[in-house]
Amino acid sequence: MPTRRDEGEAMGENIPLGRMFINDEMRAAVSEVLDSGRWIKGAHSKGFGKEWAAYCGALAGTPCSNGSTALIAALRLLDVGSGDEVIVPSHTFIASATCVDQVGATPIFVDVEEEYHTLCPDAVEAAINSSTKAIIAVHLYGQPISPRIFEIAKENNIPIIEDSAQAHGAELNGQRIGGIGDLATFSFFPSKNMAVGGDGGALLANREDLADKVGMVVDHGRLDKYRHDFLGSNFRLSEIQCAVGRIQLKHLDDWVKRRNIIAENFNSKFENLNWTIIPAIRPGALHAWHQYVLRVSDREKFMNHMDECGVSTGIHYPLPCHLQPLYQNHPQHFEGALPVTEAICNSVVSIPVHPHLTDDEVEQIISAVLSYQP
Repeated sequence: MPTRRDEGEAMGENIPLGRMFINDEMRAAVSEVLDSGRWIKGAHSKGFGKEWAAYCGALAGTPCSNGSTALIAALRLLDVGSGDEVIVPSHTFIASATCVDQVGATPIFVDVEEEYHTLCPDAVEAAINSSTKAIIAVHLYGQPISPRIFEIAKENNIPIIEDSAQAHGAELNGQRIGGIGDLATFSFFPSKNMAVGGDGGALLANREDLADKVGMVVDHGRLDKYRHDFLGSNFRLSEIQCAVGRIQLKHLDDWVKRRNIIAENFNSKFENLNWTIIPAIRPGALHAWHQYVLRVSDREKFMNHMDECGVSTGIHYPLPCHLQPLYQNHPQHFEGALPVTEAICNSVVSIPVHPHLTDDEVEQIISAVLSYQP
């Protein structure tokens, strides 16, 4: 049986990349839902959708089963289908791309900015053609995308889906992520900046013509119990998870603030190391620091060193989407197609930056990095 910190955080031998936050208010909320007998489509799902949309500055929102289904639902709302193309980064979790295939369209992979690891505006502009139906803009690691992406989309009358699965609480030029694009999706998977006690996600709308439909698309496209106005699916989230999400939301700002304090500490200590590239923060952005990612030439050696120092590491992500086996028949499935993306995927390493790190653990992580000899 592992030992535990306050609020139920499980402890292992190494400092982990993340810890679960559990408190008595969450436990009580779960019990309340169980006792109520209303396990779906109740007050918590409605409340969580409204509260999350308000937090992000969106017009409307609904919780849903996970971040992957949120992306599929968003594409359906934009009527994306066979013959359409959707621009996506290749340096992202696979769901950012496969959602396009799920609706019968084709993902068009574009390269990322070397400094910020998000969509390269020039590459996006070059990829636009008459078949482009949408852009999925991933705020990777909690780093907001370039504001130029929104300008390019507007100039070309192409809707943007903000894939905000890693950007809870991030901001760009004073606007919360999730409240800028036509639609926005979130994941509440347990490792994310806030969670719901299992899989979970959300879909937000920032256009009047889509606002009334976000709740319908995750509930079989229905207006009432037996009237279905358009194609939807059962992508709903349970009342228990929505109740947990509402409580976690109360803590999100403090958690993002703590992540920024830790990341700023890391940057100040690592900025003069000549064997690594530290993460940059986009001007005008509040980074959410879902991951703190270093670039290291001998990744395996560095990860082994960190393990010996009692610090967990991860790779986000080792193989870009366009080189995944499932895209073996895609015209971009070859090495050299996206050189910046491929170079990044060959060198990134994530170290713990979660808000439940103690000050002693932060110092242990810093000491481990500084003691590495390439």
